[in-house]
Amino acid sequence: MAAPVQSIIVNGSAVILVDIECRLSNNLPTIVIVGFANRAVGESKERIRGAFATSRIVLPRKRITVNLAPADIPKADSGFDLAIAVAIMQASGQIGPAAWRGRPAFIGELGLDGGVRAVRGIIGKILAGRAEGITTFFIPSANLGQACLVPNVSLVPIPDLSRLYRYLSGAEPCEPRHTGEGGRMPDGGNAPSGTPRDVPLSEIAGQQQAKRALEIAAAGGHNILLDGPPGTGKSMLARALHGLLPPLDREEMLEVTQLHSLAGHDYGRIVTERPFRSPHHGASLVSITGGGSPLRPGEISLAHRGVLLFDELPEFSRETIETLRQPLESRLINVTRAHGSAEWPADFIFVATANPCPCGYFGSSRPCGCPEWKRLSYRDRLSGPIFDRIDLYSNVHDVEYDKLLARRGTEIDADVRRRVRQARDRQKARFGTRTRLNADMTNAEVKRLPRLEPDALPVLNAAARGCDLSARAYMRTIKVARTIADLEASAGVTGAHLAEALKYRPDFTAGRRRSGQGGKDRVRPSV
Repeated sequence: MAAPVQSIIVNGSAVILVDIECRLSNNLPTIVIVGFANRAVGESKERIRGAFATSRIVLPRKRITVNLAPADIPKADSGFDLAIAVAIMQASGQIGPAAWRGRPAFIGELGLDGGVRAVRGIIGKILAGRAEGITTFFIPSANLGQACLVPNVSLVPIPDLSRLYRYLSGAEPCEPRHTGEGGRMPDGGNAPSGTPRDVPLSEIAGQQQAKRALEIAAAGGHNILLDGPPGTGKSMLARALHGLLPPLDREEMLEVTQLHSLAGHDYGRIVTERPFRSPHHGASLVSITGGGSPLRPGEISLAHRGVLLFDELPEFSRETIETLRQPLESRLINVTRAHGSAEWPADFIFVATANPCPCGYFGSSRPCGCPEWKRLSYRDRLSGPIFDRIDLYSNVHDVEYDKLLARRGTEIDADVRRRVRQARDRQKARFGTRTRLNADMTNAEVKRLPRLEPDALPVLNAAARGCDLSARAYMRTIKVARTIADLEASAGVTGAHLAEALKYRPDFTAGRRRSGQGGKDRVRPSV
């Protein structure tokens, strides 16, 4: 029996190297696939028969037994087709065992016409193979764009099975493409382009406090909630946040493209822009967290390195809102189902909007018809742990009519983006990487890095007692103050920086005063 041919499978969030063995025996002609293969893999024998016939490659008239090892791991990937075809050609002597140099991996789905189709999650498969010492990958031509982002590998794009046969039989020279140290964009690759959903800050009238909060959120990666009556511009402000963020670098582009490849069907697309995800409040829990069969990322992971918007946050179900607890704290989402488990990254800026009551007009110039119990029930959908995980709160008020049509200069957007970029550059120098921001600081880093000035700590402690801050909110306030200091190019965090950060915390003591209760209660006041 010839040496095994290697392929790679994505099983949830795990990527596994698979050895494909083939044995020919003098029994009735058939193809048998063993090794815990599901129906998608089992049907590959029909695709292989059609591809061999169309490509005029001899399929041995023998019993062909194909083993996918390790046999105790479920296989649910049509990307094994190409490797199985190579194993059959090798076992039948149509190509020699030394038809290739080194230790390559074969990834691709076959069509009945002999074409090689793109597969899901090509970036993760190549990264896993590279970690195992594989440097050469035979992949579908349609996957080349994404695969070129992976550094230090050699790629052989395969348009069809006949081309692969000519490569391996020596009839045609094979010239791998080397991606180099930093990976590269393919010839004619996707270039970054604007996102039409972005709203420039200059188009939004008034709301200076909310705009400042958005600048801080963009600079430090902080979560933000915008609260106010309908029609005041909350949704426009939330969408403006995406336009303030710097473009993805190559490392981030690699991560984001891999996640979107796992979830979608456009396997050749390179994601060059930061994601902006805005699910409807009626979206299912699985679509938000991820899941299904096979396991695929949900909106929480598809927003990785970008923005996740929950417009009208209290309208989402309590269960959906509570699923945000883990990703907002650990920047990861763990999904466990009966048929497997997965862990995906979920490092995003969470931005939410909310009305103060079901009708939306409580506390505004218009009359509110909601009884008090209904207002409290509406706000109580947001639990204390969710409030604690949001760094910035800003009220959005009605705008005077004479300001709505006033012309505003567009330079405000360029100035804010410049300050955000400079603040992120300071954080890169502090943490040694561009992917970590102030919002990601651990408690140990909060104690060591912000460098509180002598006047800062008394301000923070006095306000924390007055506003009844939790320990988590206390630490998050320091992180926000550190970002404000970075925006002002200040080496230390002063009392003024902390005072501004505390302006963006909700006042829970006001809620107790309105309810007439002493001590701690569970009232969720309008922020």
